[in-house]
Amino acid sequence: MTVITTIEDLRVLAKKRVPRMFYDYADSGSWTESTYRANESDFQAIKLRQRVAVNMENRSTAVKMVGIDAKMPVAIAPVGLTGMQHADGEILAARAAEAFGVPFTLSTMSICSIEDIAAHTKAPFWFQLYMMRDREAMARMIDRCKAARCSALVLTLDLQVIGQRHKDLKNGLTAPPRPTVANILNLMTKPRWCLGMAGTKRHTFGNLVGHVKAVTNMKSLASWTNEQFDPRLNWDDVEWVKRQWGGKLILKGILDVEDARLAAQSGADAIVVSNHGGRQLDGAMSSIQALPAIVAEVGSQIEVHMDGGIRSGQDVLKAWALGARGTYIGRSMVYGLGAMGQAGVEKALQIIHKELDVTMAFCGHTQLTQVDQRILVPGTYPTA
Repeated sequence: MTVITTIEDLRVLAKKRVPRMFYDYADSGSWTESTYRANESDFQAIKLRQRVAVNMENRSTAVKMVGIDAKMPVAIAPVGLTGMQHADGEILAARAAEAFGVPFTLSTMSICSIEDIAAHTKAPFWFQLYMMRDREAMARMIDRCKAARCSALVLTLDLQVIGQRHKDLKNGLTAPPRPTVANILNLMTKPRWCLGMAGTKRHTFGNLVGHVKAVTNMKSLASWTNEQFDPRLNWDDVEWVKRQWGGKLILKGILDVEDARLAAQSGADAIVVSNHGGRQLDGAMSSIQALPAIVAEVGSQIEVHMDGGIRSGQDVLKAWALGARGTYIGRSMVYGLGAMGQAGVEKALQIIHKELDVTMAFCGHTQLTQVDQRILVPGTYPTA
């Protein structure tokens, strides 16, 4: 493939180059995958109003997300196992985000560590935290984020229990992965990926192995994580994290208006309207469908972001028009990374930015900050 013009082009290339178990891990949802599919299809149902005879010079998509400058209202979402899509994947994605001018968010379940990202980038990055039972380990991780100059903490609220993801079960994706005959045969068809992995020392969960007392290798990691995701997570825990952290706090995983109200009352700086990419509760609303009601309820009190289903700059523009003041790309980033490493992530960001910029112009605007739902065709978009 010599000409890449869309995120879909990157997805096709990533599927060819990334081992099936890791490609499927990123490109799948839970159970029937209905919510995973709805995240994309509900965006596609929204139609735009084209305007003409409008001066389209001097356009800008620049915004601030939780007070931090961004070239467009897009951040790299936290994605577990990113470093298994491509060798040193989190480092490469963070470098791409830094070069482009958008925030990068590192997952707790990343392959590269907090310290790896800090050592290989200059721009402050964000860290996504899963709440574990071991509060001492959580406090140490937050302290590591402070030492690494992270500028925001993203606390995920929707993974108290893990959704059943059928593709992962069928592929035998465990920690460590099971070396089944099918997986070994598939790896033999991915020489580019294998060479990359042979050239890096980063093959484990860098934020946990060697940093948590009970986790010394991949085998002990599996038993520790199975016990540690905390089903007791509640708003008192959010307050504990807020006190421990003391900086910008973003709460990820809000889909319900009542939860949004509680999140706004918690003192957090932003919320992310999210269904975890359709990987948790199958049958839940798509993020874009849930967005307007949440914006109407708390948008004047707290900054509202969203993720789920964003595959183009048009999706970013539609989310912005419906009140999201930031969006996150996970799979779009993963496709670029798996396809071409850092250059692929940069390409994904370029594609999204170009589509956002040009579509904004076609809708009659030169400044993204002036765009609202009037650019959308009435009756095609969800309302509060």
